[in-house]
Amino acid sequence: MGSDKQPVGLLDTLNMEKVRTIFTHTYPYPHEHSRHAVIAVFIGCLFFISSDNMHTLIQKLDSNIKWWSMYACLLGFFYFFSSPFIGKTIKPSYSNFSRWYIGWILVAALYHLPSFQSMGVDMRMNLSLFLTIYISSILFLLVFHIVFIGLWYIGLVARVAGRRPAILTILQNCAVISVACCVFYSHCGNRAIMRQKTYDRKYSGWFTLWNKEERNSWLAKFVRMNEFKDQVCSSWFAPVGSATDYPFLSKWVIYGELTCSGGSCGESADEISPIYSLWATFIGLYIANYVVERSTGWALTHPVSQKEFEKLKKKQMKPDFLDMVPWYSGTSADLFKTVFDLLVSVTVFVGRFDMRMMQAAMSKVEDAAKQDDLLYDQFSEQDELWFDFMADTGDGGNSSYSVARLLAQPSIRIRDSKITLPRANLLFIGGDLAYPNPSAFTYERRLFRPFEYALQPPVWYKEEHIAVNKPELPRGVTTLKQYEGPQCFVIPGNHDWFDGLQTFMRYICHKSWLGGWFMPQKKSYFALQLPKGWWVFGLDLALHCDIDVYQFKFFSELIREKVGESDSVIIMTHEPNWLLDWYWDDVTGQNISHLIRDHLRGRCKLRMAGDLHHYMRHSYVPSEKPVYVQHLLVNGCGGAFLHPTHVFSNFNNLYGTSYESKASYPSFEDSSRIALGNILKFRKKNWQFDFIGGIIYFILVFSMFPQCKLDHILQDDTFSGHITSFLGTVWDAFIYMLGKSYVSSAGAFFLLVTAVTFVPSKVSRKRRLIIGILHVSAHLSAALILMLLLELGVETCIRHNLLATSGYHTLYEWYRSTESEHFPDPTGLRARIEQWTFGLYPACIKYLMSAFDVPEVMAVSRNNICKNGMDSLSRGGAAIYYASVFLYFWVFSTPIVSLVFGSYLYICINWLHIHFDEAFSSLRIANYKSFTRFHINPKGDLEVYTLAVDKVPKEWKLDPSWEGESKLPQNQSHFRKFPSKWRSVSSQQDPVNTVRIVDHFVIEQTVKPEFVASVNGSVAH
Repeated sequence: MGSDKQPVGLLDTLNMEKVRTIFTHTYPYPHEHSRHAVIAVFIGCLFFISSDNMHTLIQKLDSNIKWWSMYACLLGFFYFFSSPFIGKTIKPSYSNFSRWYIGWILVAALYHLPSFQSMGVDMRMNLSLFLTIYISSILFLLVFHIVFIGLWYIGLVARVAGRRPAILTILQNCAVISVACCVFYSHCGNRAIMRQKTYDRKYSGWFTLWNKEERNSWLAKFVRMNEFKDQVCSSWFAPVGSATDYPFLSKWVIYGELTCSGGSCGESADEISPIYSLWATFIGLYIANYVVERSTGWALTHPVSQKEFEKLKKKQMKPDFLDMVPWYSGTSADLFKTVFDLLVSVTVFVGRFDMRMMQAAMSKVEDAAKQDDLLYDQFSEQDELWFDFMADTGDGGNSSYSVARLLAQPSIRIRDSKITLPRANLLFIGGDLAYPNPSAFTYERRLFRPFEYALQPPVWYKEEHIAVNKPELPRGVTTLKQYEGPQCFVIPGNHDWFDGLQTFMRYICHKSWLGGWFMPQKKSYFALQLPKGWWVFGLDLALHCDIDVYQFKFFSELIREKVGESDSVIIMTHEPNWLLDWYWDDVTGQNISHLIRDHLRGRCKLRMAGDLHHYMRHSYVPSEKPVYVQHLLVNGCGGAFLHPTHVFSNFNNLYGTSYESKASYPSFEDSSRIALGNILKFRKKNWQFDFIGGIIYFILVFSMFPQCKLDHILQDDTFSGHITSFLGTVWDAFIYMLGKSYVSSAGAFFLLVTAVTFVPSKVSRKRRLIIGILHVSAHLSAALILMLLLELGVETCIRHNLLATSGYHTLYEWYRSTESEHFPDPTGLRARIEQWTFGLYPACIKYLMSAFDVPEVMAVSRNNICKNGMDSLSRGGAAIYYASVFLYFWVFSTPIVSLVFGSYLYICINWLHIHFDEAFSSLRIANYKSFTRFHINPKGDLEVYTLAVDKVPKEWKLDPSWEGESKLPQNQSHFRKFPSKWRSVSSQQDPVNTVRIVDHFVIEQTVKPEFVASVNGSVAH
């Protein structure tokens, strides 16, 4: 009987999961095999460096301390420039550009400095060899891919192989191949015949513990690193053979360098170059890997293990939230559009055209009490009511979603106080719905998406739907009073008015759902009648900081006809003009004041607003004077960046009534401490400010390049003498700038005008001028110091014959001579390639290498100017000189300009209490978010709870409870126990678990009868 056991073949014994890992890539960029190659190259580089130089590195460092000090300064500047981009992904594009830019400029600088050879790295040879191999590899692989696609087109390869190759993948693989060849050449050379080295070095210390027999062991060879390295080069990476072994390739290979052995040399080297063989091996592996992938379809299907699949699923199961708006970005098109929209709005809409007038003209009913599109009473008959207030959302996705997630919860349990607050029936949003400007993109991504993640809209909802006849009630519901789900009413803020309220009207007044919140609202202002005699007036201030006459007419008539003498009114506006008027020493909102004082006459129990992105509450101080508003509440913590509270700590009066601060979030002490981040984190938070800051500093010193007379600084013997001479030169440069440097003087003047204008208008003109002068002086001093440091570095390199020795194209000329010496070409292969490419091959290499000759170009041009004057350079030569200077000066200046400007903001916000908006928008703080929840209880009192989250999560994951409920029969999301799609990765940081009450107070419904009489007697008409 035969055995049941089947014969096992080779393919059956292989672990196909490992095979797929080797031959395929899970992600399109980078390849797995490329990552492995990078690791191997890095480890090999460390091994060769340590084998050659660890025993002499300390001595060489000591003898070259001057150059290593220059290295430390150079690398320090480059680190501070690149520090904001560490750990970031390839997006945004500016971050990726900065990586390439910093790598290019740094390598170009290191290439011209000495002492790197003490670590076994010849920068010139490695750089030139890398560029040559890199370009050659790209051209070769491009030809291969063109041929491969042609074979696919005519049907000679599998049809699944017709997918185009990824250009980034080709570039990455070519870079890995080039680095590997450079590392090999640095430590093994291009020798065709390896010779055995003899070592006469006497080892001391613990090396003498090894006897002669032990030195023959493998471990002894490892300790004697140089011998071991040579054996690695000669055995593991030995030449593959001579050209005579491969007659067909004899005219298509590069030959190894002839090394004499025993004092005699042959006529020519017949051995194939080990560099060439290594390059050909890598190229062959790439081609074989690519052919196998495309022919079998593995590269198209990406088969992965279950573990990798789960990782990929988790990566995809994350919300696509946008970051906080970079207000100091010099490259953001949104911010330029915001400025343009603001100018247009101020020019066109303020005083000329007002959307509120259009809304009033479209109202068909004159009687305010009968205007259904402005007055809503669906909650007026309820016994009690919960409603929320938030404002200034639509900035960072994490912060906006954190607040929306709390708003959507069926109930919120406060752990510390063991209070449970149910979800509100009604949500009020106090403006500024999306930053930085109103557009379809910002409304959809910054406002609607976080709310839809928190509480999903009904299944029949369509994003493109336009609500013409509101309210568009769900099926089976005939009136608003019958609808049991949460509803939402919104007023616009100043940011919503930047486009004349067009986006707000489209997305708020002509859509029915904000996530799972139903929006019956038709106009930009409204009035809601609530239970127990409570009212909410939502006012639209536009860009005027006041209501228009048509709003005033509507609300005044409503007060006269509908609001009872014992009723209580809550007025909701976007801007808290009681704080802003006090801060700016201004008077705005006169129509609102007239409405409150002469029409409501003490019935306004609460004013609430946003605009300022913090929480503050001021309550009246009891006195004999009439009180028109009992409580003033600001809560703009709905998602936008944080604003300070300590600059408003001294506010205490409105309408002649004294007020005292009852609560602030964050506290005054925390607010002052947070401002310190402008010094420490300004550039990290606002790295796109580099684009503006670097250009400004270069303009300030543009006319002072070059500084030819720096001998007195370098010739001083003492450190104090160097400092004194340096500072004296800075002062002389400043005097020269005022007298002769017209471009720099003009730049300093315009910067001074900008700095003075930048100071808030609340400061007197004299103080504005002083602050502006001090601010510009700090920037100008920093720019002059950086200019002299750069000039001193170039001068030092020139004095030591490191720069300005050969002229332009020094790297290319040096490489051609080295190439002819160490890379024999007896068959004329290079000449044939040059002929076939019509000269493009050497020309590309030449001009690529010239890009790394930037310091040499700068030094040669500087010498010409210092010897013969600026007229000795042509316009093109002058442009090249200043461009080369700018490339390095920009890197040096960007960290400093951010430090100076951040320090200015810190001093202003904490010492002078100005720039509250500028100093905190720079920090882009997503934490300290809050909203206010109100409860009209059965007695008619208004209970007020302000809920806050100190720290906003940055990492989210799919909530399994929500996912489980989503598989059940479809119900509207407000019926779900877990309505929000995402929860924090760490449960300890989830807003639901960290929310706390930062303020709680109660406003009683009852009104003293004598109050009305006293107010009536004090009002003058």
